[in-house]
Amino acid sequence: MSFIESLTLTLALTYSVSLLYWSGKKWGAAVSGLLVSAAVISSLYWPLIAALAVALTVIGLVNTFRPQIAQGDMRSNHLREGVQHLLALSMLLVGIQFAVNSALLKAGVTPWLMRPDVGDAFLPIAGGIELKAIVTLGIWDQTHPAAAVMLFAVLLTGLLCKRAFCGWACPLGLTGEYLYKLRKRFINAEYLPPLWLDWPLRMLKYILLAGLLYIIIGMPTAGIPGYLDSYYHKIADLKMALFFITPGFITLICFGVILSLSAWRRQGFCRYICPYGAVLGLLSFLSPFKIRRNTQHCLIENKGMNCDKCTRACPANISVHIQRNIRSDECQACMRCVAACPTSEALRLSTRNGMKLSARGLTIGLMLLLFLLPLIAYLSGFWVSQTPTDTRMYLIQHLNSIGH
Repeated sequence: MSFIESLTLTLALTYSVSLLYWSGKKWGAAVSGLLVSAAVISSLYWPLIAALAVALTVIGLVNTFRPQIAQGDMRSNHLREGVQHLLALSMLLVGIQFAVNSALLKAGVTPWLMRPDVGDAFLPIAGGIELKAIVTLGIWDQTHPAAAVMLFAVLLTGLLCKRAFCGWACPLGLTGEYLYKLRKRFINAEYLPPLWLDWPLRMLKYILLAGLLYIIIGMPTAGIPGYLDSYYHKIADLKMALFFITPGFITLICFGVILSLSAWRRQGFCRYICPYGAVLGLLSFLSPFKIRRNTQHCLIENKGMNCDKCTRACPANISVHIQRNIRSDECQACMRCVAACPTSEALRLSTRNGMKLSARGLTIGLMLLLFLLPLIAYLSGFWVSQTPTDTRMYLIQHLNSIGH
């Protein structure tokens, strides 16, 4: 685990403990903090221990000079945007580290900067095959183990927190937001497709998901060990990187379509293309938490007013103001509708029996799912790739000749 990974992990967990403390769960925060600290120290891995020290210092300084941030005592939109940008910055640094490591390997030089294993999160097919290997064969892949860990963690967020990963953590979703805002500066009008076209377009991501599942499920169980031991799997991350930095003509057209969708419609990529969004949307139906409207407090029923602020705030164009429970697969639990509501009790993210989850609580849950599982995996020896550096150096020299 590299220092950037360690720092991101410890910052997220330390911040979660801080939010837990300031939300009134002081005993829970104390126990969680002690367990995280004990786990990090027991690793005897100095970058992780140093990162914890840095994280504690940073959270302490933030609590001194900007207590509303450390305590999560801010508007939910600001909290969400802060989480998004910090995670995006972390992934950017991870990308730079991966690029430097790969460039040194290509040059035949033993890298002085280690490969970040969290980059395996961008290998969903490999992660899916690894999960299948675990379930059917009891085999845990040692080449890209982080792929299975991160895929499982993201799927778990969908099951427990709806599509909060899309709305709070995904760097691609954040990029789409900026593209949309850039387009709005020059062309302010909205050009939403009619309903008869929007629904088929939304099905595209499910078709892509079906294709990915066909590859994963269709692979014969007996062939999985051979695939996991293949040269292609050992450098699947480099193959993925090569696909993006040396795109062909068809790939460039696909990139152009994706960028155009993101700029044309808010959350266009998430709504129409992203297979991750598709699987999380399906899992979100099973999530106990949903945006629920209390008609006793809503201004529409309570005061007879014509209020639709929640609907206008929703980036997915869900008609929140006329529904009791939002069951749409497009709801990303971004809580913009909750923030826009003029009545504090009218809208909430909650379970059927009334258990409410605030923006601060959602942040805690999301951070724990995304970062506690990788910490457990690292301590268990199922995070760091066991592929030798000299093997990767040899394979990168023959990258173009290695196929499936």
